[in-house]
Amino acid sequence: MDLDSKSDDYKPFGTFLLCCEDGCTWSENPEAVSELLMAVETEDAGNEEWTINVYSRIIEQLESMIVRKGISQVNESILNSLRAGTTLQTEAIRIRNEQLLIKKLEELEEICLFNKGKAFDPAKKLNVIKIKMAELEWYKKVAKANETGYYDCYKKQLSRRDRDVIKHKKFLTNYWKEVVAQNERKPQKQLVYLRSRWLYAGTTYRRMVEPLDIADYYRDNGSNYVTTGRSHHYIKLQQWLEEDEKQSRFRIDTKKQNVDVILTDDSCFWAHVEEARLWCKSLKTADVGMISERVCLRQKLMEFEVYVMEQIKKYAVSSEIFLKGSSFMQWWKEYEMLIEPHHNSPLTDFIRNCKFQQYASGCLVLN
Repeated sequence: MDLDSKSDDYKPFGTFLLCCEDGCTWSENPEAVSELLMAVETEDAGNEEWTINVYSRIIEQLESMIVRKGISQVNESILNSLRAGTTLQTEAIRIRNEQLLIKKLEELEEICLFNKGKAFDPAKKLNVIKIKMAELEWYKKVAKANETGYYDCYKKQLSRRDRDVIKHKKFLTNYWKEVVAQNERKPQKQLVYLRSRWLYAGTTYRRMVEPLDIADYYRDNGSNYVTTGRSHHYIKLQQWLEEDEKQSRFRIDTKKQNVDVILTDDSCFWAHVEEARLWCKSLKTADVGMISERVCLRQKLMEFEVYVMEQIKKYAVSSEIFLKGSSFMQWWKEYEMLIEPHHNSPLTDFIRNCKFQQYASGCLVLN
């Protein structure tokens, strides 16, 4: 490759190992690699007759030629410095007139280290994240005490406390968006999905905060959140959780004994509720002659019934959805006015017979 003519087009990526018969050096800094490649090309211009045998000898000798050989040769005054590393790099591959190159490489490494220092480090902010999540947990408890639930409290934005949550939500969202983006930038083979505390923390965040995004979305008269409004980072966090559960055969499950305090597993639950309310509204206002549209809306509402009952049977929804001021119970009132008196289903039986009270205590047996 003619690096002089293509220097503007070529950008090294990954770890580069540069070798000669007497030594080798490696670097992950793309700017430093470019400088070394150009220096090697200038030094060895026209020397392209290397055979497979020469290459094989270099590979065999790599282990004995690692930097430890050079360290003993470096002047004590520059040991433990960037210059030590850059000097060894140039000496290892026999670059002559290396002083100017050493200075350039040193500057590039300083820039690289500085940028790494500014890089996003999820671990450093973890304690702050825990505090923000604790604030939301407290908000959730207060909202429950008011018989409304934190989803609807936040959606209505009636108090200063509701508005304060916006700041916590924004901070948490920015943090997790960066965590997801950082993981996506990793090469596929090196990508380790957010394991252990990161995956668990990300799942808790998604289940706690995404409902607030849904509240914002439908407050602004949105529709079809799941297909058109959902943030990419929520999709990835859910996808990684599902893949992790498949691989480990372990599921972050909620126990029915804790149903009174759990977060709803499906972080899009409230989006489904909002869509069901829109269907009720459409069904109520639809012209009697629009038979096919009315049938379609009724079918969607019955499918929503099935979905909710499946979540209840798995103890995968918080008992907060049954609070009298919740959007879910508002949906139920709207839906009950539209269905025939003789309409019977597992969900209608569950709500009409107030079985959700037993559900909240974790003592309800569901078939």
